[in-house]
Amino acid sequence: MRFDAVVININYLKTIFKITSFIVLSTNRSACSQLKDQQAIQPEINQSQTPLTIANSIEKPTWKNIDIQTISGHADTIWSVAINPQQNLIATASDDKTIKIWNAQTGKLVRTLTGHSLGVLSVSFSPDGEQVASSSRQGVIKIWQVDTGENIRTIDASEKAVRSLVYSSDGKKIVNSDWDKNIKIWNAETGDLINTLTGHEKGVYAVALSPDNKIIASVSKDLTIKLWDLATGNLIKSILGHDDNIRTVNFSPDGKILATGSTDKTIKLWDVETGNLINTLIDSSKYINSVAFNSDGTILVSADEDTTIKLWDINEGKVIRTLSGSSAGGVIKSDGLGKGRLACGCARSAIAKIKPSCIVMV
Repeated sequence: MRFDAVVININYLKTIFKITSFIVLSTNRSACSQLKDQQAIQPEINQSQTPLTIANSIEKPTWKNIDIQTISGHADTIWSVAINPQQNLIATASDDKTIKIWNAQTGKLVRTLTGHSLGVLSVSFSPDGEQVASSSRQGVIKIWQVDTGENIRTIDASEKAVRSLVYSSDGKKIVNSDWDKNIKIWNAETGDLINTLTGHEKGVYAVALSPDNKIIASVSKDLTIKLWDLATGNLIKSILGHDDNIRTVNFSPDGKILATGSTDKTIKLWDVETGNLINTLIDSSKYINSVAFNSDGTILVSADEDTTIKLWDINEGKVIRTLSGSSAGGVIKSDGLGKGRLACGCARSAIAKIKPSCIVMV
């Protein structure tokens, strides 16, 4: 059976205890029925009394009806979530030093990947869904075989934490950012270093690749957005505009718009070709953890430190839907297949700020 869903993944601390959870928001009628049978639906989050939209390859989710399944498993903060649409799997990376693979339809744990000696900060599936890459606070990247859980390759990527990583769309390269101010490009098949991109003056929060596999976008604590040529490693342009750390970056599906989110509480949309600012979106009381576009680029999804996920109309620059829960903020990426899935991971404590990670597919 085909499964089209929105998945929100939440990891938070309640008083002094850490709780890790996934929330599956479904727009598929039969999947929803299964979740109700498991008593996993949280009805208070469904803000409409109308029937659920049945999602298929033509009809997109309306986002007006949302049902939720919550799954727990990690012992510490979830920093990153990835969706494998080919096999209906979700991968989560946690400060408990593990990556967990979950069945997106049933919510059951498939396997736990162990081998990192420090917390895991990022996770990314290869485009064919056969492998998953992870990066850690130790500066190590590991590549795993999804069907067996075997660690097939380990890369000593940095002397400092590798904050984010992403596969190229052809699956031949892995691009990562680190706290050592670098972006590195690796041969995904051999683990050999292809190029090191330098130019940021402080640690690099995140990287994104354009849909045509030609441009790397990076954002940093130095308040700059940089665009790089993936093939040559040359800097194309450097963009200024945010007033504080830039935590997240993502390309629109056509590659023409770049969205960035910052601790200055704003989302900015940029023209990739010119570097000019298109619009500034403001509707958050706290900083922006992540942004991602839906499959046709008409909606932007943001995960905020105020524990909300917002859906923005790009043309109007206005919020059209706000999803809130016990702590819904996150870091979002899109796999661009348009299946209506959303996944987030969050961490909350009495002494620590929310620092979540997630993946979005709308």
